[in-house]
Amino acid sequence: MGRIAVITAVHAPSAPYLADAWKSLQEQELPDGWEWRWVIQEDGQSSDVAPLVPRDPRVSFSQGRPGGPGVARTVALSRVTDDVDYVRVLDADDMLPAGALGRDVDVLSSRPDIGWTTARVLDLMPDGSTVGFDQDPPEGPIERGAVLEHWQANDFRAQVHPATLCVRRDLLLALGGWAALPASEDTALLLALNATSRGWFHGPAGLLYRKWPGQVTSQPAHGEVVERDARMAVVEARAQALRGMGWQYGG
Repeated sequence: MGRIAVITAVHAPSAPYLADAWKSLQEQELPDGWEWRWVIQEDGQSSDVAPLVPRDPRVSFSQGRPGGPGVARTVALSRVTDDVDYVRVLDADDMLPAGALGRDVDVLSSRPDIGWTTARVLDLMPDGSTVGFDQDPPEGPIERGAVLEHWQANDFRAQVHPATLCVRRDLLLALGGWAALPASEDTALLLALNATSRGWFHGPAGLLYRKWPGQVTSQPAHGEVVERDARMAVVEARAQALRGMGWQYGG
């Protein structure tokens, strides 16, 4: 039996969207012999989230001190047991299109040289329409260092979206999970993964990325220059250090 764990960080403002995330997860089809687990971690200890968590044996829920989504996801790793093969991220306000998890499992189970996957993203607008990115890379392998080079050359913008990451559990643990940053923690993980292992980009959409007023990345603080520069410096230095050490997953 193969298992893929879907980790979801949630805080009170995004909790009402859990129902849509749950519906999208239930509609996923996995290869024969595979099953998923949903690991939900509240970033904080409110009374608003627990009542909205589905009552299902495949779903676990916990709370903790607020520290941001990266901290919540990393704490959630404590409940991803060693019988889980892969870990997929899904934020509480996002949804999985049909086939997303199955494609992740197909690639990672058939390609031992691939440590992680990402996918095309469709922005889900408030009116229900979707908008795609017009510069997606071609479907297929992403070579080590390619994401860092693109990110450096394009004002700290990666060519693939870290909110779609699916990672081998042991590789995710070896890199320490998500970075301890107030934001860009998923970009830090993406670049660390790319420094140490080959990835894969799925051409079909792997995430519906909801745009809404309460979205953390839409707040003014997210673009504050001093903090942003500090985040980018840490993200880059970590990736460069890992690349310089020459450690390669599976190599």
